[in-house]
Order: sequence, then structure tokens, then C-alpha cells
Amino acid sequence: MDFDLSEEQRLLKDSVEGLLADSYDFDQRKKYAKEKGGWSKAVWNKLAEQGLLGLPFSEDDGGFGAGAVETSIVMEALGRALLLEPYLATVVLGGGFLRHGGSAEQKAAHIPSIIDGSKTLAFAQLEKNSRYNLADVTTTAKKKGAGWVIDGEKFVVLQGETADTLIVTARTKGGQRDRSGIGVFLVPANAKGVTVKGYPTQDGLRAADIRFEGVEVGADAAIGDPENGLPLVERVVDEARVALCAEAIGAMDESLKSTVEYLKTRKQFGVAIGQFQTLQHRAADMFVALEQARSMSIFASMASSFEDAKEREKAVAAAKVQIGKSLKFVGQQAIQLHGGVGMTMELKIGHYFKRLTMIESTFGDTDYHLRRVSEAGNLV
Repeated sequence: MDFDLSEEQRLLKDSVEGLLADSYDFDQRKKYAKEKGGWSKAVWNKLAEQGLLGLPFSEDDGGFGAGAVETSIVMEALGRALLLEPYLATVVLGGGFLRHGGSAEQKAAHIPSIIDGSKTLAFAQLEKNSRYNLADVTTTAKKKGAGWVIDGEKFVVLQGETADTLIVTARTKGGQRDRSGIGVFLVPANAKGVTVKGYPTQDGLRAADIRFEGVEVGADAAIGDPENGLPLVERVVDEARVALCAEAIGAMDESLKSTVEYLKTRKQFGVAIGQFQTLQHRAADMFVALEQARSMSIFASMASSFEDAKEREKAVAAAKVQIGKSLKFVGQQAIQLHGGVGMTMELKIGHYFKRLTMIESTFGDTDYHLRRVSEAGNLV
């Protein structure tokens, strides 16, 4: 198969990398992290001007109709830059729910504002005991007239502190872990009864714990079938996993480049430490791990469009396993080869390692997805 990028895809890659090279070096990133919400509105507007926020949306909705490969190209560039802005939360996750499950009215109400950068979204899914089980939902949505009343708590909502609209999973019927009876709802972040507690995460991003107490929303708040929303959640989360795999490739690639450059310049016993064969071998092993991960990331971006949910889930889980193994190896080797300075906040290599660590555990860690692959293999 031909895995080369098309001319349009190469132009997209050059465009986003050029934009970030001009406006997102490590010192600038530290300044952006101090802005309100922990990210730069000016950079977000630049992404909008480049059309990157409208990339995956259909032309009918004002976007460019791009697919998973194009999203992965962007996410890889964002991983290289250690982007703080809410692209994953708003475009990939929030946009994914609207693209796959939103009504014409919901799309018209939200997608244009996402594309022009005036609205951000956040996916409120994780609960106190749910861990990686997307069907483990205790937050409730009860009918009240034509609308709904939502009660419950969500934790570690990525970019939830500054989001304008929250996409919330809530149970409309059934028990805590039943696959049926789960709905997906659009909730204004400033709605009465919504309490948001924001905080920084270890990778420099921000998240929030959010409480819903008697939050009333209309009938138009439900995305798709409010009693059978889990397949939609699983599809969008799989797309987010693919995007995270691509982001990890960018972060690993930069980690390797920074490490090789350090080996060339750091001197010990009067010579550059990169001349020592043992360290050369370790750098070579990092390269092999990166390329293994890159291959699986490409595979996952292709598999995310599979209509067969079981085949898609198996392929994405397999990619997440390899990405998890590779990022752990590359990240740890990068820190060790930098020595003590790799542990400081002043050097970017430690920030790459922190982001990679968070990617590994987001929407299922390596062990979780290895179990999914194993269970899928037993069903064949």
C-alpha cells in the first residue's frame, strides 16, 4: 500500500508546522501557559484563520471534509509543539459528536462557532469509579416535560475549565454499567447548577472536575438517541485515541531529535558523549521504537473509518498498545540520556515525557488495550 502523503496533505503538513514554528517555541509556550485558562486565544485564532479548526467538518457545515489522516497530520504537529490549546477537546472530541450524531440544528448552532474559534467544547465523561469503562455512568438525566434534568459529577474533564459547552454522558435508564440507557447531552457551561473546579494537570494542560446539580436542558440537548448513545461515544473516543497516537508520534520524534542533539554537544572526558557506542545503540533503539509506533499510528488512522465497530476497535486498541510501549521507552531513554538536566522544568525534554505519560493513560492505558486486543482475538 502507498503510505505517501498526497500533495494536499503535504501542503497541510507544511502549513501547520510552519505556523507553529513561527509562534510556538518552548519559551512562547511557557508564556501561553500563564494566560487565562492556560492557553493562548491568539494562537487559537491563528489556527482558525488557517482553517485547522474546520478541517474534519463537512463542506456543507462550513468545513473542509478532511479525514482521519489529515487530523493525524495536524495532531502530530501539535505534539511536536506541545500545544496547550484545546484542539483535541474541541475539534476531535466535541466536533466528533456533532459530526457523527448531531442533528442539523445542533450542527448549525455549534459548528460555525467552532470553526471560527469563538466556541470551545469539552467532553465530560470520566467518573469516580469508571476508570476506562465508557459504559460506567452514574450521572443521571431524567425527563422533565420535553427536556431533561442532569445530576452527577465528572472528573478530569480536559479543558473543561474554559469550555463554552460541555458534552456530557448521562444515564437515562438502567444500572451503572449497562451498555444501554446512556445518553449524550449538550450542556452550556454557564447553565444554572453547573459548578466547575479547574486545575493544572502534570503535562501543563488544564482540566476540571464538574458537578451537575439539577441542571435543566431542553429536548434539543440530546445528541442522537438518549437511550442508546454508547456506540456514538465509542466511535468518537476511538477517533480521539487515533488522534492521541498521532500526537504521541510528534512528541516522540521531537524527543529523539533533542536527545540526539544533546548527545552530539554534551561532552564527557573531553569528547561528545554521542561518540560512545553504547549511547549510539540506545538512540538507535529509540528510533526503532518510534518507527514501530509511527506504522501503527498510520494503521489506526486508516482503521478509524471502518464501519465494522469490532474491527475498528481492535485496530485502534492494537495501535494504542504499540504507542504506549514505544512512548514509555522513548520517553524514559530521552530522560536518562539527558541525565539530571532532563528532570528540570527549564529543559523541554521533561515536558515531552510528561505529555507522553498522560497520552498513555488517556482513554485507556497500555494494559487496558492489550486486554482488549486479547479478548478480540479470542472471539475470532
